[in-house]
Amino acid sequence: MQREAPALVVFVALQGESAARVHMLTEADGLVRALAYGGASRAGRALWQPGNVVKARLTQRGEGAPIRVSGELLYGCAARILDMPLALAMMQSVCVLADATLPEGEPCPAFFGATLKLLSFIGYSPDVAEQTGLPNYIEWELALLDVLGFGLDLSACAVTGQTQDLAYVSPRTGRAVSVAGAGEWKDRLLPLPAFLRDPAQEGSWAEWRAGLQLSGYFLARDAFGQRHLPLPAARQRLLARLEKLQAHTNQP
Repeated sequence: MQREAPALVVFVALQGESAARVHMLTEADGLVRALAYGGASRAGRALWQPGNVVKARLTQRGEGAPIRVSGELLYGCAARILDMPLALAMMQSVCVLADATLPEGEPCPAFFGATLKLLSFIGYSPDVAEQTGLPNYIEWELALLDVLGFGLDLSACAVTGQTQDLAYVSPRTGRAVSVAGAGEWKDRLLPLPAFLRDPAQEGSWAEWRAGLQLSGYFLARDAFGQRHLPLPAARQRLLARLEKLQAHTNQP
C-alpha cells in the first residue's frame, strides 16, 4: 500500500529513540495508526503535533506489516492557540475523542471534512472561537455520536410528534421532547439548548454548558460506558474550563 493524502494528527507518542507512533484521521481510511521514523527529532516533533493537518505519505510493505508515515505540514493548528485556553481545550478534546472512539480503517469523509472545518476555524480565529466557538464544537460532538451509531433525533417530539417547542431530550432514547410532551416528567429529561434547535441562535454560556452536558451524557454512556471507561480527561477539562470562564465573567 502506498498512498498520499491530507491527514489530521490526533495522537502522538515517542517510539524508541528516534521514531513516533502517530494516529491520524483521514478521509479515505478513517483512523490510521502508523509509525513515523524521525518523529522524535526536533523537526519531527514540530510536524507530528495533535491538531496539525499534514500531507501524509503512507506506505505498507505487506498485509500485517506496520504502516509507515512521513509528511509535511499543511496547517498548524496547535501552535496558533497555545495562549488561548478554551480554544486549546476544544482542539485537544476533538483529537482525544476522535482517537478514542473512531474505528480504525473505516472511511468517514463527511466527518473528516467537518473535523477539518472545526479545527481550521479554531486555529484561524482563536479569539473568535473563544467567544463563539462552543456551539460549533458541540455540533461536532453530535456528529461524532452519529458516526458511531448513537446519533440523537432532535427533529420532532418523541411523545406528540410535533416539531415546535422542543425543549428536552430523553436520556433513555436520545429523542427530543416538547414542553407539552414532557409534562410531569420534565425533571427527568435533559435540557435541549435553543441553539441546537435553531442554528441562527448563538446561545449563552449556560446553554453552551447544557449542550456540553447533553452530548457528554451520551458519549459517556454509549461511546465509553459500554467499554467501562470514563470520558477522557481532555473532555472533562473542556467542561471545567467553560465553567471556570463562566464564573469568572459572571455570564448567565
